Amino acid sequence: MTRMLARRWVGLGCALAGWVSGQTPGETALIPIDHPAIQYDTRPLDDRITRLTRDLASGKISLSPSAEGSLPPLLRALGVNPDSQTLVFSKTSFQAARIEPRNPRALYFSDDVMVGFVRGSDLLEVAALDPRQGVIFYSFNGAENPPRFDRRDACLQCHTSPGTLGIAGLMITSSYTDASGMPAFRGAQRITDHRTPLEDRWGGWYVTGTHEGMRHIGNAVGHDSAHPEVLDLRDTQNLTSLAKKFDPRGYLSGQSDIVALMTLEHQVRMTNLMIRTGWEARIVEAGGVDATAKSQLETDLQSLVTYMLFADEASLHGPVAGVSTFTQTFPLRGPRDRQGRSLRDFDLQKRMFKYPLSYMIYSEAFDALPDQVRERVYRRLYDVLTGRDQSEKFKRVSASDRRAVLEILRETKPGLPEYFKTDAVGALR
Repeated sequence: MTRMLARRWVGLGCALAGWVSGQTPGETALIPIDHPAIQYDTRPLDDRITRLTRDLASGKISLSPSAEGSLPPLLRALGVNPDSQTLVFSKTSFQAARIEPRNPRALYFSDDVMVGFVRGSDLLEVAALDPRQGVIFYSFNGAENPPRFDRRDACLQCHTSPGTLGIAGLMITSSYTDASGMPAFRGAQRITDHRTPLEDRWGGWYVTGTHEGMRHIGNAVGHDSAHPEVLDLRDTQNLTSLAKKFDPRGYLSGQSDIVALMTLEHQVRMTNLMIRTGWEARIVEAGGVDATAKSQLETDLQSLVTYMLFADEASLHGPVAGVSTFTQTFPLRGPRDRQGRSLRDFDLQKRMFKYPLSYMIYSEAFDALPDQVRERVYRRLYDVLTGRDQSEKFKRVSASDRRAVLEILRETKPGLPEYFKTDAVGALR
């Protein structure tokens, strides 16, 4: 087991490469990364690390070792806000031997890059999203001079799996974890995202923030190997400090913000869905596929639209509040319309966001979708937002929500089809 874990960069809580609950059956089919239309290993890359490496080589940016360590300079160079910090204490990383509840792994993220930090290690773990190719995995040794990024395709052992929707992606899992940080793998891990009820989330993670009477399984460990699902939930809910859990010296903060966790969960599945539909479309366009492959593309495209609109989001049953500045700084990224509205604005009363359309529509990955996929997504969004589509799956998206999202998109999203600009909101009334 130690050898197996040591080979894994399980960026956001990975499972063994077997069955993990939380996915739609069709989504779990693996897409071959060496398919001529994909060529994950060999095609030129345009992710944030590739760009940063060019800037380092040209002298535009320096990441030389300093007294503050290698983490803060790297986050600054990548534009990642330290207040996005979340902490995972399950042994789910190639640095598993160092990780435990008293020495959790810190994760930081933006829309297209994530950085993992393990106290006591010279290596930082980096996952960067290439708009076409999916997530590319690296390690970074800031103690070297000059510092160096190394690509780690061995991470695909877990990161091309049912849990990543069968593409080179990421996942967040909730697992029953013992007092040493060892997760119970068999049948005891669940992929989590914004569809998952709060009570099933964050096993193996620390969580800071308040959530009233709602409960989760974060901040808890088990003590009985025969019954790993029995967790000690005393003093685990509505925590605003983790001082009793571990010594935070050496970390950028002692927080694992609940709102950052919720945002990250949404973003991971949204990213995987975009990459999957893009890969499938490229393979179909290349020819030689049967009707089943074309049908699966259609199914996954519909899953993408449904997820973008939060139509299947698990409801909150009370207000949620984080403890870091993430809730304030994340919406500042915008963009905003003339009324000051943004898809990044939080609700955190009954749902995560105030306006139910994913902010990842602004991402390079969305814009890099094959033209036929992007056009299909836009058309489906338009039909829902204008009220033409009143199907049962979108009944939770109210008329006022549809109107607000349509208005925001018109003013903030470059490249919208011309038909978005026509006045069709009357259909919503």
